[in-house]
Amino acid sequence: MNSKTNVAAVTVVGQKHLQRGIPCEDSSVAVSRNGVSVVCIADGAGGKVYTHAKYGAECVTQAVSELLIDHFDALYFENREAAIKAMIITAAHTALADVILKYKLNSIEKLSCTLLFCAVKDRRMICGHIGDGLIARISPSGISPVTMPQNGKIASTTYFVTSNHAADYLRLTKGTIDDVHAIVLMTDGVQDSVYDETSGLVKPVVVRMADTLKEGREHFEKEVKSVLEDYIVNKSNVSDDSSFGALYFVDTKSPDVSSLPSRAEAFPRATENFRQLQELLLPRVKKARQIILNSSACISIDSKTSKGEPKRTTQSVVQAMETEDKISPMVRVNRRLLHLVFGSFIFVIIVLILYAFFFK
Repeated sequence: MNSKTNVAAVTVVGQKHLQRGIPCEDSSVAVSRNGVSVVCIADGAGGKVYTHAKYGAECVTQAVSELLIDHFDALYFENREAAIKAMIITAAHTALADVILKYKLNSIEKLSCTLLFCAVKDRRMICGHIGDGLIARISPSGISPVTMPQNGKIASTTYFVTSNHAADYLRLTKGTIDDVHAIVLMTDGVQDSVYDETSGLVKPVVVRMADTLKEGREHFEKEVKSVLEDYIVNKSNVSDDSSFGALYFVDTKSPDVSSLPSRAEAFPRATENFRQLQELLLPRVKKARQIILNSSACISIDSKTSKGEPKRTTQSVVQAMETEDKISPMVRVNRRLLHLVFGSFIFVIIVLILYAFFFK
């Protein structure tokens, strides 16, 4: 299958911002170029700390969209997922640095935002998501989440592109669009109304919204904007900004909306959290680590004996390990010294570059 892909996205300012005179902090981009179709949306962080989140969201959606359009193949065929995540976050931060200079900001946190994107080329697809919001997959059999909202320890908090270790929180999915009718993306302003987090159910109305793209981008924007305004934004005086985007694969089969469930049984309550799992495995991990270290020491000694040296006894192995323990602190000190020298060198280079940039 290699059908035509229609893309579009709509952003509507929430009543909470309208009534307070605050500009819309959501941003959305939908573009097709170089054989790549991309939808990218972001939700600027709310609160007094995030004074320029609107510009952060606009900057990140544009930068990540450009990266996916210009370098889709490099990202798709790279096997190291951590490297792909790091590249995406780096592209976002590089663009945000220009915004920091433009507005003379003292912290990147002022530009904080979430990020959701999907890019398609021929049959290949890359999706990425950090923070709250939702990406869902519509197929002939129904609709299901691709990536779900990502909240912090407190339900009302989330993770941002500007967070420490942001790449660790970026969910990345690569695959194909075989048996996919559409991919939809939404910020939490929409997600809260169409997604039940307790059961993982995405409401059928999302299929109807995506199917308006069959008639083209202009029709989609008009219809979806009307739905967002009438059923989400204007329903509450404290409604949030709302963004909804879709990649619609022409000539693919849509599910029968009337047959889709509007309710689902909630997931069972969790009986264990991740911290408990870590504590459970810790004793075994410590034991395994010691076994691996001992094994490595024996292999090292055996490799020496194979070159004509006398084979060492168990006692000599223990002695070798004890000697290694005495040497290890010295090695660590030398490594720290090396890191300090290297770090100082890099710092001097950065200072010289900045000096040349600002005072040339």
